[in-house]
Amino acid sequence: MTIPPIAGTAAVLPSGAIPKRRHVVVRLLRDPVAVCALAMLLIITVISVLAPLLTDQDPVKSSLAQTLAPISQEHLLGADGVGRDVLARLLYGGQTSLSAALVAVGVAFAVGLPAGLLGGYYRGRADAFLSWASNFMMAVPAIIVLLVVMAAVSQSTYVAMVVLGLIVSPSVYRLVRASVVSVREELFVDAARVSGLSDVRIIGRHILPVVQAPSIIQAAQIFGVSIGVQAGIAFLGLGSPNEASWGAMLNDAFANIYVAPLLLLWPALIICLTTASLALLANSLRDVLGGSRKRTGRRSEPKYDSDTSSGHQASAPGPAGYSAVAEDVLLVVENLKVTYPVDSGRRTVVDGVTLTVSRGQVLGLVGESGSGKSQTAFSLLGLLPPEARVSAERLHFDGLELNGLARGAMNRLRGSRIAYVPQEPMSNLDPAFSIGSQLAEPLRQHLRISAKEARSRLLVLLERVGINDPARVYDSYPHQISGGMAQRVLIAGAISCDPDLLIADEPTTALDVTVQAEILDLIRSLQVERNMGVILVTHDFGVVADLCDRVAVMHTGKILEAADVNELFANPQDPYTRMLLSSTLEDAKPRPPLNRRTSAPDTARPGSTLPKKAQTA
Repeated sequence: MTIPPIAGTAAVLPSGAIPKRRHVVVRLLRDPVAVCALAMLLIITVISVLAPLLTDQDPVKSSLAQTLAPISQEHLLGADGVGRDVLARLLYGGQTSLSAALVAVGVAFAVGLPAGLLGGYYRGRADAFLSWASNFMMAVPAIIVLLVVMAAVSQSTYVAMVVLGLIVSPSVYRLVRASVVSVREELFVDAARVSGLSDVRIIGRHILPVVQAPSIIQAAQIFGVSIGVQAGIAFLGLGSPNEASWGAMLNDAFANIYVAPLLLLWPALIICLTTASLALLANSLRDVLGGSRKRTGRRSEPKYDSDTSSGHQASAPGPAGYSAVAEDVLLVVENLKVTYPVDSGRRTVVDGVTLTVSRGQVLGLVGESGSGKSQTAFSLLGLLPPEARVSAERLHFDGLELNGLARGAMNRLRGSRIAYVPQEPMSNLDPAFSIGSQLAEPLRQHLRISAKEARSRLLVLLERVGINDPARVYDSYPHQISGGMAQRVLIAGAISCDPDLLIADEPTTALDVTVQAEILDLIRSLQVERNMGVILVTHDFGVVADLCDRVAVMHTGKILEAADVNELFANPQDPYTRMLLSSTLEDAKPRPPLNRRTSAPDTARPGSTLPKKAQTA
């Protein structure tokens, strides 16, 4: 069956290739402020590195005969209080000051960046411990610690910078953690988890791009502060006496300020130019990178409980965690419960759900908002928040016990054998990456294929789901396509690894009626074509009648009734099911206020029109 493309979707953008984003360096060089700052930093760095080629004077060799010598051909900037060449000390001092500041920045980020990523992404006890350690280090008087270490351990400038890096690492940790927390609940991060990507790949690809912009500003600030601290230490007479540095030049200039005030100009000027250029360049680079993204998210990994609230033991798995089930049964769920902590104990949001899904079967999970449909689906995917507790007597997927399955094993299942189609397509696509790169990543992760082969497969899939110009969409960014096309993209991504089970969470909620019908037809045709089991989470009985083979009706976390779709429409058994059916029928009079469990009408109103599958019952 060929699915026709959505009318008008090809006209969302002009035909032809989508212009590529300019490389970050190209965009940076278009900013005059950034160009000037970068040029100044390059000049300072180059003249410091090439100091031996630019002067033949020794920066640490003193000559009493040349004490405070004026500017001359021999001393282009004069000599200091002990007869050392000022220009040589300025050039060689750049090597010491810049490299020492770089050491401080490196240590700060080597400690603070991994800690921030770990605490912000995993939260829990790790985050609590790291936050406590960060608060403790920030409470310690930094300058006193620095001076004590230099006095007790070494006078080396680099030892001082290592200590300084450790002291300022809590500020890096806090910044990185805040950035990670703001993005870890994003829907596109959930989509990456559903695709089966490992935590390392999710952090590296979706978390770090959000962290990099504020981190660049932080690095520039720490670099500038480190230059100032190093200069202050040398100004106090600490540090190695055999090293030329800008701080040591300030110390000598201050001692001779009334005799030769010009000596103060050169180190002060070079320090100001360096720190100001760093700050301006970092701000320009932050603007080029686009800043941070914020949206409301929701989920993470759930906590599984091996004990069920009913007191029954979970069924014992067989070898390698597998248990025997009927050959055509794909998913078996028995007495599934999901609870959350509240002030008075724990609140149960999914209470004793039992269901099965066979290969090639579409199960509709129906109920009002808040009935526990999505919580049930997310518990199967392992996407509930950490505070959620999941228990079940049986939670088997193709014979494999999911209850308590390790994170790595769950990642291997998600995306490859269990796929997910969300209800908010645009929120589940990362705006920082092209559509093709996001679709290809799980494909390459699970199938271990090349980028070229992944692109080839995905272009075929995009065409299969009704996209007219798959190559253009593959190279586009999420903001360049419509909502209906984004939903088709996510469906293509969900089936790209030929999953056995597809969980679709109200996949047509944000779409108009015409596009809804096409998306439902697409899901059904793909299900038949690939013999997938499908769980369709919805509140629309019309969708159930058109698409589902079997229906489970949920209310307040419980399944009240489960039956074949024709049987349920023809002879609903539960009063709540009859109430839902009568409230969705056409040409009916407005109903009076209902008690959901006792006041529902016993039969459908006469003269009403049932959905088309129910009419055939």
